[in-house]
Amino acid sequence: MSKRFSFSISATQGRARTGVVSTPKGDIATPAFMPVGTAATVKAMMPENVRATGADILLGNTYHLMLRPGAERIHNLGGLHKFMNWDRPILTDSGGFQVMSLTELRKLTEEGVKFRSHIDGSEHHLTPERSMEIQKLLGSDIVMCFDECPALPADRKRITESMEMSMRWAQRSRDAFGDRPGYALFGIQQGGLEKDLRGRSAEALRAIEFDGYAIGGLAVGEGQEAMFGCLDFAPEQLPQDKPRYLMGVGKPDDIVGAVQRGVDMFDCVLPSRSGRTGQAQTRMGAVNMRNARHKDDPRPLDAACSCPACSNYSRAYLHHVIKSQEIIGSMLLTWHNLHYYQELMQGLRGAISAGSLDAFVADFHAVRAQGDIEPV
Repeated sequence: MSKRFSFSISATQGRARTGVVSTPKGDIATPAFMPVGTAATVKAMMPENVRATGADILLGNTYHLMLRPGAERIHNLGGLHKFMNWDRPILTDSGGFQVMSLTELRKLTEEGVKFRSHIDGSEHHLTPERSMEIQKLLGSDIVMCFDECPALPADRKRITESMEMSMRWAQRSRDAFGDRPGYALFGIQQGGLEKDLRGRSAEALRAIEFDGYAIGGLAVGEGQEAMFGCLDFAPEQLPQDKPRYLMGVGKPDDIVGAVQRGVDMFDCVLPSRSGRTGQAQTRMGAVNMRNARHKDDPRPLDAACSCPACSNYSRAYLHHVIKSQEIIGSMLLTWHNLHYYQELMQGLRGAISAGSLDAFVADFHAVRAQGDIEPV
C-alpha cells in the first residue's frame, strides 16, 4: 500500500472535533459511527445497504472470527474484505473484551488468556502476539492492541493491576505488529474511572506511540453520569493529533455527549440488535414497534427519515411483520436504525464545522424530551 494512515482535523468547537481519518481503503469522516459486523456480517443487512446508510467503516470481531470460521481460513479465502464483500476500511477489536464477557473457565496470566470457546468448549490461548497475528490474517485496516478489561465496579487494586498489565501487553502488541505502512494500530487507555490511573495509562501509550488511541473500560456497567465524568478528562489525556475511539458506545445521547467531550469514533451493537428486537432508534428516542398502539397507524415511523422503512412502509406494517416474526421486520428496522445513526453523525459533523454544535445538541435533547407523539 502506497497511501499511509493519517488523521486531519478540519474544525473544532469547544472540545468537539470534525475531520478525516485517511486509509488506503478510503476516508472516514469523523465523528464516525462504525456498524458492528461481529461475524463478518452486519446482521440483517447486505454490505451495499450498510454503505448506503453512510457508513465509511465497519467493525469486525477477532474473538468470534478466530473461533468461526477461523482467521487462517479467512486469510486463505482472500481476507476479511473479500470474504464479506466490503471494500472499505475495517477495524477489528482485539478479542480481550469478549474473552472477559463471554467465556467461562478463563485463566489470566502475564502471558495471555486461556479460555474455552462459548461455541464448542474447545480450548484456546489468546496473547498479544496471537491477537496481532489473527488481525493481520484478517487484513484489518485498523488493529486494536490486546488488553484486559475488568468489569466495573472493581476495586482500585484490581483496576491498577489490570491497567499495568494492559500497558505491558500494549508494548508487546506494538512489537508484534511491526512496521506495516497503510495499516494502523490503536492503543487502548485503561484505568477505570480513576483520573490518575488513566493518566498513567495515557503516558505509557504515548511513550509506545500508536496511530490512534481508544478509551477502553467504559460502557461496562458504570452508567452514563460516571462515563461522562470520566470523559471529562480521559480524551484530553490522549494525543490531540490522533483519532480517539470510545469503544462499545452507544446510545445516541451517549454519542452526542462523548462528541462534545472530544471523541472521534464509536461502535455499538445497539442499532442492529434493537432492529432485531422490534425497537426503532429515532430522533424522538427509542420506539417499541411491538406496541399495540402502532397496529392501525398509517403514518411512517419517522416522516423526516428517508430510509426504506420510513419511505415505503407504515407503522402498522412494521408492527405486523415484527409481531409475525417476519425476517423483513428485522431488515427494515436495522436499516432504519443504522440510517438514523449515520444521519446523527452527519449532523454532528456539520454542526461542528458551522460552529453551531450547541444549538444542534439543544435541539437534539428537546426533540427527544418531547418523545414519540401518540397517534390521534
